[in-house]
Amino acid sequence: MSLISRRLYSSGRTRGLRLAVIGAGPAGFYTAYRVMSRLLDARVDMYESLPVPYGLVRYGVAPDHPEVKNCQDKFDEVAQSPAFTYIGNTPIGTSWPHPPNRSLPVTAIAPHYDALLLSYGASKDRLLNIPGEDTLSGVYSARAFVGWYNGLPEYRWLKPLLDAEDVAIIGQGNVALDVARILLSSVDELRKTDITDYAIEALSKSKVKRVRVVGRRGPLQAAFTAKEVREQLALPDVGFHPIPPSLYPEDISTLKRQPKRILQILQKGSATPLAEASRSWELNFLRSPTEFIPDGSLSRIGSINFEKNALEEPRFAPESAARGTGEYEELPAQAVFRSIGYLSESIPGLDELDIPFNARRGLVPNHNGRVLHFSSGSEEHTVIPGMYTSGWVKRGPTGVIASTMMDAFETADAIVEDWTSGQAFMSKGGEGDKGGWDAVRGEVKSRGIRPVNWEEWKKIDAAERERGKMLGKEREKFSQTEDMLAVLE
Repeated sequence: MSLISRRLYSSGRTRGLRLAVIGAGPAGFYTAYRVMSRLLDARVDMYESLPVPYGLVRYGVAPDHPEVKNCQDKFDEVAQSPAFTYIGNTPIGTSWPHPPNRSLPVTAIAPHYDALLLSYGASKDRLLNIPGEDTLSGVYSARAFVGWYNGLPEYRWLKPLLDAEDVAIIGQGNVALDVARILLSSVDELRKTDITDYAIEALSKSKVKRVRVVGRRGPLQAAFTAKEVREQLALPDVGFHPIPPSLYPEDISTLKRQPKRILQILQKGSATPLAEASRSWELNFLRSPTEFIPDGSLSRIGSINFEKNALEEPRFAPESAARGTGEYEELPAQAVFRSIGYLSESIPGLDELDIPFNARRGLVPNHNGRVLHFSSGSEEHTVIPGMYTSGWVKRGPTGVIASTMMDAFETADAIVEDWTSGQAFMSKGGEGDKGGWDAVRGEVKSRGIRPVNWEEWKKIDAAERERGKMLGKEREKFSQTEDMLAVLE
């Protein structure tokens, strides 16, 4: 008998943990992996609204960054375990494009598990809340654009207006630079990636000449990494407009390693001299958009009004805040991409399980992944037995795959600690053995939901790879749920 099994018996557990995971992205998979590796008799069922797994790894990672997707090999290893069940095309609560009667209430699965893990990511965009944002054509969220070129069914029909010569991206994180890089990259190079074929067709007709990546603070407060900005500056035939020297400290050698490296890269500039480039990009700092202004048609964006900002002292500290100066500047833009962050949303039915949700921050209140319930108007809180969270719905939409893994491990360790120490878990449905997916399956069938298992996902995967092979690339994704399911019929 293993040490873990002995701990289970010593804490009064006579069977293995039954865990339901909502969301098949990296946070869910890494948590499942850690739990299964530490509790050898645990059984994990993973529910996903789309037929296909991997979440942000499949639909958020830039197609020219295939190395980031190597974590899929680990996830596939997890899914091969007989203790793991993948249940795709089965949305919990409501999820586009499924109507409410074709989704599964969270209250329908809770009684059949000891623990519930919320790891469903962020599906909502933060808004600028300025005039023209929701009325003018040519205004998009970066999330929608990334989903469009990555084949996310929700954005298959986005049809971004790429006839714009001047494009603005509001925000200066890695996603903003991903968008800029896709807009300015050679289409022939992109063809070799798993970017969708329809995106290639649209990008091949693009008229984009100049991309402005705009942030409200300075270079030392921008959220992009050295790797991202280096790739952007290395794009062939793309020039970079120099940053005013006044935005740099007089002596950058005194900075910490990471910010110093970023400033050195920016000072070096682009591989292609600006005068010789056919297209260009720039980083505009200390600007906050105040209004999207229509063009002559009055229906499409033509320019953006920005308020100029100043940094509060110390100006060259990472945490320096920006304040408006009352001076304004209007810059041309026939298309704009908002890249100021994402928000998670609550799943209908969470309140019936007494699971709180902080709508302002877009996350489930928790401590180390354990879901907390706060008393009304008080800082006093209690841990909700058997309820856990991981990923962006746990900590907000920040970090990369590596930080998501460590965050997931923290939650998994909390689950294991609670289980082996005899803490209370979900009691609804009784304290006896939990049926898990076997008990939920009938409810899924009665609602007309067609679940997809792991073997069926692998058939979809093989079909995508075969489609890609014919185009000389790794895969060509199906961008509509119906096409994915058609492979299985």
